[in-house]
Amino acid sequence: MPAEIIIHAGPLRQFTQSLVQAAGVPEVPAALVADSLVAANLRGVDSHGVQLLGLYMEALQLGRANVHATGRIAMESGACAVFDGQNGLGQVMAAQACDIAVRLARTHGIGFVAVRDSNHFGAAAYWGQRMADAGMLGMAFCNASPQAAPWQGREARLGTNPICVALPGDNVWLLDMATTTVAINRIWKAADDGEPEIPPGWAVDKHGLPTTSTQAAVEGFPTPLGGYKGTGLAIIVEILCSALSGGAMATEVGGLRVRKQPMRTSQAFIAIDVTRFMPLGQFTERMRRLRDMIKTTAPAAGYDEVLMAGEPEWRAESERLQNGIPITVPIWNKLLELAAKLGVTPPAEVTIMG
Repeated sequence: MPAEIIIHAGPLRQFTQSLVQAAGVPEVPAALVADSLVAANLRGVDSHGVQLLGLYMEALQLGRANVHATGRIAMESGACAVFDGQNGLGQVMAAQACDIAVRLARTHGIGFVAVRDSNHFGAAAYWGQRMADAGMLGMAFCNASPQAAPWQGREARLGTNPICVALPGDNVWLLDMATTTVAINRIWKAADDGEPEIPPGWAVDKHGLPTTSTQAAVEGFPTPLGGYKGTGLAIIVEILCSALSGGAMATEVGGLRVRKQPMRTSQAFIAIDVTRFMPLGQFTERMRRLRDMIKTTAPAAGYDEVLMAGEPEWRAESERLQNGIPITVPIWNKLLELAAKLGVTPPAEVTIMG
């Protein structure tokens, strides 16, 4: 069987939008959802790309998200706001919350928006970059399904709770990380692709013991990033997202694979106007200098260079914009099955790689 197919971003984005619209989502939000997922694939973050479509479609078909919800500002005071997601699409709520944070930052120098009762919003980097594109230092956080055990525990209590920081100006540094060693979707992607093993350090089994078995990892938990420090970071995300918004916390959160309760994800978005500190060009130049200080470090044995956060993704994006996005055959077949069920015509512009 061929290992993967190659498809360019444009046809994949249109195919994805057509699938989302066929599930009952209006055109404009469907386009936003599609763009956020394909953007992750372009950056090489395939765990947060179109492989999530099956889970998105299941949630929509079960009525677990309100596709017509527009959300509302529940409270605004100075530089701070709480946004009620009304169980709407995560991407729709995140877009509005980012824009509110930017508006507040232009007035106050900083804007903080906490969101409650939202849904999965894709990769956090998409939203950090949205604020950075508006000239802000953008920070995005999200709590998630309780699939990680806290340090020294063996029961799921916390999500992988991502943290993103994006800078305005040049592509110098872009951090998007889970508070576990890897995002849970990377483990699920390994399972979807039929990979029997995962790298050491990614997960523990249901007894809390380290494992490289994909199946044992699926039945167990992703490891906290840096041990107890990862658990601390995950709880910081809970504080910023759910404690401050009044939303669901920790085990109160549902998820794409947690079907017994609504998702009720909480998110937080912070926009900082760097021009309150210095001109944007000066800030960008200082970040270039900082980057060069780090990049000129002699690489350790076995490495060719020291990488900055964001570099692997920017390189992947450049390559995939030119040559197309690879999608593994198992995931592509699932998309084709979904298209057949929804009456959507698959794109013809696909190259099969053996």
